[in-house]
Amino acid sequence: MADKIKFALALALLAAGVVGFYLLSEQAMVLRVLSVLAGVAAGAAVAWQSEPGRRFGEFAREAITEAKKVVWPSRKETVQTTGMVFAFAVVMAVFLWLTDKSLEWVLYDLILGWK
Repeated sequence: MADKIKFALALALLAAGVVGFYLLSEQAMVLRVLSVLAGVAAGAAVAWQSEPGRRFGEFAREAITEAKKVVWPSRKETVQTTGMVFAFAVVMAVFLWLTDKSLEWVLYDLILGWK
């Protein structure tokens, strides 16, 4: 139950920041944006103290760790792979064009006799 209360408080703080943006319409834009950022920061700080917030933090740390393990291709590998994809697309385009023209010739010239 405490986690639900913390989450509701976090949403209320976020909403307060947004409401502050509109209530401070006569003030400088910097102050208005700071009110939204303060609401977001306060809401995140409260949400971080709940169990789902801690689980999310752990998930984010694990995701960063896994992203660091990724081996990205070199520039040469990327260019070669892109070239292969383009070559395959051209070969498939020619194949489909030849198939289309062949079927057109068979259907219209041989079977139906249209010219």
